[in-house]
Amino acid sequence: MSTYHNNIKEVINDAAYIWRQEMKQVFRDEGVLIFFIIVPIIYPLLYSWIYNNEVVHEVPVVVVDDSHSALSRELVRKCDASPDVKVLCHAADMDEAKSLVSRQLAKGIYYIPSDFATRLNRMEQATLSVYCDMSLMLTYKAIYQTAVAVTQHMGAEIQKKLSGKYTVREEQIQARPLDFSDVPIFNPAGGYGTFVLPAVLILILQQTLVLGIGLSAGTARENSRYGDLIPVHPAFSGIYRIVGGKALCYLMIYAIMGAYLTMVVPRLFSFVTLVRWQDLFWMMVPYLLACVFFGMTVSCLVRYRENVMLLVVFVSVPLLFLSGVSWPQSAIPGYWQGISWLFPSTFGIRAFVRMSTMGASFGDVSPEVRYLWIQSAAYFGAACLVYGHQVRISRRHAHDRLEHLRKKKKVRELMKHVKQTS
Repeated sequence: MSTYHNNIKEVINDAAYIWRQEMKQVFRDEGVLIFFIIVPIIYPLLYSWIYNNEVVHEVPVVVVDDSHSALSRELVRKCDASPDVKVLCHAADMDEAKSLVSRQLAKGIYYIPSDFATRLNRMEQATLSVYCDMSLMLTYKAIYQTAVAVTQHMGAEIQKKLSGKYTVREEQIQARPLDFSDVPIFNPAGGYGTFVLPAVLILILQQTLVLGIGLSAGTARENSRYGDLIPVHPAFSGIYRIVGGKALCYLMIYAIMGAYLTMVVPRLFSFVTLVRWQDLFWMMVPYLLACVFFGMTVSCLVRYRENVMLLVVFVSVPLLFLSGVSWPQSAIPGYWQGISWLFPSTFGIRAFVRMSTMGASFGDVSPEVRYLWIQSAAYFGAACLVYGHQVRISRRHAHDRLEHLRKKKKVRELMKHVKQTS
């Protein structure tokens, strides 16, 4: 029994030593510190501040009116009267309009062709061409939706005049035979921040965690003579104590970062947040575990510090799309959905968006939480396998180095003996 207790104590002491060493490495390495602390704190604030207004008003547009008719002037006047668009000026041609957009004096162009009024008077379909600056989705949405609303309203008015009806009610039915009421749920303002911010916050947790762990692994390899990830030390003799000690370090840091990103940032900028902290806790535990073990598994592929940037950064936008937030999950092909299941962010984003924005309970997101626990177990096993392989490589290098030193010692002793005998 005493031997068993001594073994348990040794495992705990070794794991605690590894935890201390990893914690020191985090705060000594500026790159790891940036990804673990600075980026999760600063980037969400910057992103939330940019989209804190949710919607934009009085977006400047330039008009190219080749029709010069009463109908085209009415179209421009109604667009200018809308709250989202402001007609900055009239340009002589498209080249002048594009010049204004390129200088950021205007954010879009309304082009009215020369046959606009002629086609309408002939009872033919006319067109309004809309050119938008796509560098900011909020301005694109304001310009495009204003054009759609105004053209639909003018089309309804033309239908009423041509209907030959005698009462206002008959004209309304003629212009809109099937009435509907547009009621946006879960995002009443239709704001971009409420739509995308919850998903971005969860993705930031995964990406910065993987980047930091990978950067730390690259540093360990570069500082090692043989490029070993695991140093030669008695405490690093067991796989589970290595994985447990490192994971405990990352979990302690990201427990604070996770609480900050999911509870402080949305409230700081008054975004919709309907989640209860108890439900959020039980969802974040498997998500952080899955991210930690996923990052530890991926870190074994990192040979140099720069490699992790190439492995992780460029997949951030695709992962946001594959989560089913910005693109319908049902419209994603099956093989891409299968790839998305490899990343904890997929189920973490889906669960958090439903809980925070839609007010779902923990039971409503139990399938996603179940998948996160499965990922945690799978990536824990994968981390143990890859770290076990790294331990064997480190031991082999240590053994080869020891044999090399022994041979050099024997050669020196032999040469010394030859000198003495001669």
